Amino acid sequence: MNVWIVLLAAVSSFVVGGLWYSPVLFGKVWNAENGGQPATGHPAKVFGVSFGFSLLAAFAFAYLVGPSPTLESSVKLGALVGIGLVAASFGINYQFAQRSFKLWMIDGGYHAMQFLLFGAVFGVLG
Repeated sequence: MNVWIVLLAAVSSFVVGGLWYSPVLFGKVWNAENGGQPATGHPAKVFGVSFGFSLLAAFAFAYLVGPSPTLESSVKLGALVGIGLVAASFGINYQFAQRSFKLWMIDGGYHAMQFLLFGAVFGVLG
């Protein structure tokens, strides 16, 4: 496992997440779907913990994809994990919490994109 590739994958998903949840893309809708109240908590803690989870996800993906994956197999695995495992699991939770389909599309879509991005990073550099 190449730790530098794992770190790059984590950073890339963190950057995409920043854009995804910004007012430029889905931030305003996401905030409205969550009751219109901005997130609370110290920004350094929020971003630090979020990056830690991105790093954990990148390490787990590196383990799953194995050494020297092809771009095709790595992106397919990213789609399977992001859509079939993470977004689907969010869907179950959101259904029971009676959260909106729109919110699920934003959050599930981000994680689908996150793992597709992991697949691209590992497929190109791995």
